[in-house]
Amino acid sequence: MTNWQEYEQTTRRFLIEQVKAHVSPKRWQHILGVEESALELAKRYQVDLVQASSAALVHDYAKECSDEVFLEAIDTYQLDPELKQWTNEIWHGIVGAELIRRDLKIEDEAVLEAVRVHTTGAKEMSPLSQVLYVADYIEPNRQFPGVNEARELAKQDLTAAVAYETKHTLAFLIQKEVPIYPKTIETYNSWVAKRT
Repeated sequence: MTNWQEYEQTTRRFLIEQVKAHVSPKRWQHILGVEESALELAKRYQVDLVQASSAALVHDYAKECSDEVFLEAIDTYQLDPELKQWTNEIWHGIVGAELIRRDLKIEDEAVLEAVRVHTTGAKEMSPLSQVLYVADYIEPNRQFPGVNEARELAKQDLTAAVAYETKHTLAFLIQKEVPIYPKTIETYNSWVAKRT
């Protein structure tokens, strides 16, 4: 893996330039907050800093793409046609990873997988995927009931933070009475139900 100084001077500069031009200022502030949190968690849990930074910087690259872009990408990249029945909340991670590979030339499968599951979670997640999943939830710009507890938990136990986030996200979705993506249920069963 590239060392941090080399990454900072080359790849990170490129990613910042590309992603910042592709998203709104508010989204960009969120992305920078996620990178900050991801790097803190990566240092704490011995996860590669370059991968953590890269995943954080690109995780919402596709968040503001149109539905047409996503639907076309599902066909182009021969992704599961069932994805078409979902929305941007699901697409920007799973489908977005393909757009990131294409547009930003990221080939690191660990980074792309972290992006794919940063919203839904997954039954099994690498330490890098866990870092991005939690960082996206606790970044400094987030303000919602329970976020401070999540931040404290993330400092003590990464897997407990994954479980906390999953449980609270699922409760939020149930309260809103919206359809729940199957992978989110799998994440709950694996990370929350098995822990109790």
